[in-house]
Amino acid sequence: MPEDHAGPSLPPSLYTEEYFLTACEGYEEWIDSEGEHLSRRLASAFRVAAVEPGMRVLDIGCGRGEIVRHCARLGADVVGVDYAPVATRMTRDLIRAEAADPPDGKMGVAQVDAKRLPFATGSFDRALMFDVVEHLYPWELQQAFVEVGRVLKPGGKLIVHTAPNRWYDQYAYPVVRMVRTLMGQGESYPKNPRQFGVAVNEHVHVNEQSQFSMGSALGRAGFGSKVWLDSPPQNRDEGAVLAALRPVAFKWLPFRWFFEREVFAVAWKKDGHA
Repeated sequence: MPEDHAGPSLPPSLYTEEYFLTACEGYEEWIDSEGEHLSRRLASAFRVAAVEPGMRVLDIGCGRGEIVRHCARLGADVVGVDYAPVATRMTRDLIRAEAADPPDGKMGVAQVDAKRLPFATGSFDRALMFDVVEHLYPWELQQAFVEVGRVLKPGGKLIVHTAPNRWYDQYAYPVVRMVRTLMGQGESYPKNPRQFGVAVNEHVHVNEQSQFSMGSALGRAGFGSKVWLDSPPQNRDEGAVLAALRPVAFKWLPFRWFFEREVFAVAWKKDGHA
């Protein structure tokens, strides 16, 4: 296991039940269906994971536990881990609720620091990090990636989803905010992009990634990877000018590097080790 380096960490007390029910990605779908239905972002990431019956899956940052349940219902044996006590309790409650009609796969949960995974080398076919990366400081993320590489089996894969794209916040958001302000919508676009949409993200997002920084971080941990960008559907009806600009912003290079909001990655261990 990697040795810890002195550095900042977010306290787990920031992740309260209120956070998981009002701010954490997928909370609206959780409230509507108790996780039976996944949010668009989580569903997209889960499809990329291509979980199959008989796999062993590690869900890092399991939150409320809905991904744990979806893995088990596909016939995979899955362990959810989270360093927030509230998250492990919520996931444990969900697992207990499944006992009356258990899925084909086994489920477990543990309070664990992603930098120190208590699992044997080569234990898992898949490791999932959905909306976790942005909550880990760079030094933490590097150690977590190395640990994931250790516990993956040869041929195993790490699936990552994180948002927002750092280049969007740094370069595109100021432009978007200026345009929206000119359109009279500036009150919905705070100066700090971390306050946009979910204000609590100002306190819990500490390490947003671009497409290129994600690939670099994975490479430093010994992974080969495919990294790409995506965005929520852009189905707004806001006039001919914006309608004409949207394909440029979201489909043309280099503009899409800045305007796409979400970062996905599939990573694998190079040369059988990480």
